[in-house]
Amino acid sequence: MRKPQHQISIWEQEAFYASQDIVIIGAGFTGIWTALYLQQKFPSKKVLVVERGATSAGASLRNAGFACFGSPTEILSDIALMGNEKAVQLLAMRFEGLRIIQKLFANGAIDFNICKGYELLDNEQCLDRLRTLNEWLYEITGSPETFSLQDDLIARFGFAGISHLVENRFEGSLHPGKLLTELHRMAVKAGVRFLFCTEVREVKETPSGIKLTMTSGPALLTDRLVYCTNAFSSRLLPKIDLVPARGQVLLTAPVSGLQFNGTFHYQEGYYYFRNLDDRILLGGARHTSLQTEYTLDEFTTLPIQQALEHFLSTVVLPGQRPEITHRWAGIMAMGTEKMPVIEQLTDRSFCALRMSGMGVALAPVAGKKIAELM
Repeated sequence: MRKPQHQISIWEQEAFYASQDIVIIGAGFTGIWTALYLQQKFPSKKVLVVERGATSAGASLRNAGFACFGSPTEILSDIALMGNEKAVQLLAMRFEGLRIIQKLFANGAIDFNICKGYELLDNEQCLDRLRTLNEWLYEITGSPETFSLQDDLIARFGFAGISHLVENRFEGSLHPGKLLTELHRMAVKAGVRFLFCTEVREVKETPSGIKLTMTSGPALLTDRLVYCTNAFSSRLLPKIDLVPARGQVLLTAPVSGLQFNGTFHYQEGYYYFRNLDDRILLGGARHTSLQTEYTLDEFTTLPIQQALEHFLSTVVLPGQRPEITHRWAGIMAMGTEKMPVIEQLTDRSFCALRMSGMGVALAPVAGKKIAELM
């Protein structure tokens, strides 16, 4: 017996499944920023965002809530990988993105707090480069001293095994859930529509338009398409230089007497932590088992979680083992370099991908650049 076709009402057809002007695949930070900029640029056009999940849980809702643009050792690693010009360009993009967020949400709706960022150093290898880094960053931050040495805070914060502490007064934190909620609210108000729990199985482009076939439900027709699928791009865009990378996180129960506040990085950002309402949110340790973490599996693993707990009890809270109340994992997108892929792919399609773990800061700039391209 022939399987019945998926049936929809006239209301669904006209509100969501009619031919669209622009479809964006992915409702994470990059997708919603892109939708917002495009709807503002083309207010009369129909803009639709398609999201495979019930929420945007790839990386946008699974990160640590850092509003950061790069610690000294991470920047130096990027320079070695990409060269000075590209690395500084990437820093400028991240800084611009954070400024856009700060300006747009100055009312405190997303808990944006410039609480300062810090890097923990266990040696002196990068200290002689701080002056050079500050000179490069002057053109971006406007400050002659973006990074400053704050070794006197180590004892007060209670860290162990640390030789130096470098402060960045321009960095801070935010609430990713509140940021995504506010962006969604603004996008809907501007006229953007959303389809959640809708996964794209196939994309076919013709001279007259693009057809999106879903894993279930009716197909969509659109004039323009933007891929904002980040780590989940390989099936639809197999030729893009991109690999998924899992980031694991844990959260402790409240710890009495915490003396530190801010966002903290260690070992090129492979460890990161913050004080979240007197709880320690700690993530990273991916470098302790890199090959296993190149995956789309969104669950935590014992080896990485043990590495995080070891770092917690030896460096952050030496000698203490607080209760762990939450563990989770998110999927980032990495590549041979950290510059995001923001480009036109065909006459009708575009992409904004590979945020390299800095999607919070890069997404506003990526969305703006897509709007400029279209």
